[in-house]
Amino acid sequence: MNNLNPKVTLDQWKAFHAVVEYGGYAQAAEQLHKSQSTLSYAVQKLESVLELKVLKVEGRKAQLTREGEVLLRRSKQLLESAVLVERVAHNLSLGVEAVVHLGVDVLFMHDDLLGLLAQFSTQFPDTRVELRETVLSGGHELLNAGVVDVLITATVPSGFVGDPLMNVEMACVASVGHPLNQLDRKVTLEDLKHHRQIVTRDSGQQRKQNAPWLEAEQRWTVSNMSTSIRAISQGMGFAWIPLSHIGEHLQQGKLKAIDMAQGGSRFVQLYLVYKDKDGAGPATCQLTEILHRYGEQHG
Repeated sequence: MNNLNPKVTLDQWKAFHAVVEYGGYAQAAEQLHKSQSTLSYAVQKLESVLELKVLKVEGRKAQLTREGEVLLRRSKQLLESAVLVERVAHNLSLGVEAVVHLGVDVLFMHDDLLGLLAQFSTQFPDTRVELRETVLSGGHELLNAGVVDVLITATVPSGFVGDPLMNVEMACVASVGHPLNQLDRKVTLEDLKHHRQIVTRDSGQQRKQNAPWLEAEQRWTVSNMSTSIRAISQGMGFAWIPLSHIGEHLQQGKLKAIDMAQGGSRFVQLYLVYKDKDGAGPATCQLTEILHRYGEQHG
C-alpha cells in the first residue's frame, strides 16, 4: 500500500520557495509578512526530514545546493497541483461542472468549433469537455440517453425544445474532372441519379434517418465527412457538402460546385438543444453562450 502521508508539509515547501524567490530569509520574511525565524525553522525542518541540505547561506543571500535545485523544480509541480485542487474545489462549491458533454453534428464547422472550445477553456480551465461528433439520429440517441448535456443538431428530437443556432449552406459538389462538371448544360436531378453519390452514415445505433438530399441509388456510404470530401476530391462521386467545410478545396480547384438547373444550393437549420436547460450549470451556460454568439455572426 502506497504511503500517502508526506513528511514535508506544503507550508515548508512554500517557505523554501519563498526564500529562493526573494533571495534570502530576511527578504522573504518581509515580502510574506512573517518572521525570519518562522521561515528559517520551516526550511530547517524540511532539511531535517529529507536528511539533506537544500540551501546554503552566503552572507545575507540564500543559495540553492545541487540537491535543492532538483527539489525546487519537482516541488513547484506539487505546489501548483495543490493550488489547482483548491481551485477545482472552489468551482465545485459554486456549482461549476467538472465536465461538459457536447454533441455536435458534422454539418457544424469543426475547425471553428475547436477555436470556440479554446475560448471556453480560458474562462473555465478546470472543466473538461467531452466532444462527440454525430450524424443525423446519432445525436438524438445521445441526448435521449442523457449522454450529452448540449447537442447541436439539424433536427430537434421529440420531447425537446431547440434554440435556432445558424443556417448551413449545402452545395452539390464533385471534382472538376467529374462527368457532372463536364456537361455543356445545366445539371438536373435526373442526371444525378446516374452517378455515384457519397453519403455520410447515420451515427445512431438504429440508423433511423437518411439525409434529405439522397438523389442516387448508386452510392458509397462513409462514416465521416472528411472521408466523403476525400472521395469526391478523387473523382469517386458527388456529394452534398457544407460550403464552410470545402472553401479551400474550391479555391484550389480540387472541387467544383455542380451547375444545377435548380436546387444547387440548400440550407440546413442547426439547433442547439439542452438535455436540461433549467439544470444547466455555469460552464454549460457559458459554452452555449459562446456557441450562440458564433451562430449570430455566421448564421
